[in-house]
Amino acid sequence: MSPTTHSCTCGATLRFRQDMIEDRSGVRRSWRCKDCNTPIPNVVAERLSHQHPS
Repeated sequence: MSPTTHSCTCGATLRFRQDMIEDRSGVRRSWRCKDCNTPIPNVVAERLSHQHPS
């Protein structure tokens, strides 16, 4: 499987779990950009959350 990346509206390129902030305040977990706190679509965020910078 090829690596997934996401370009945030602030210009940051999200590649790994470390690039996001996990929000568990609701029933489902959601993810936000670490730099600007913009919500990331769940499908993309779940893929990124399983990638590690190894």
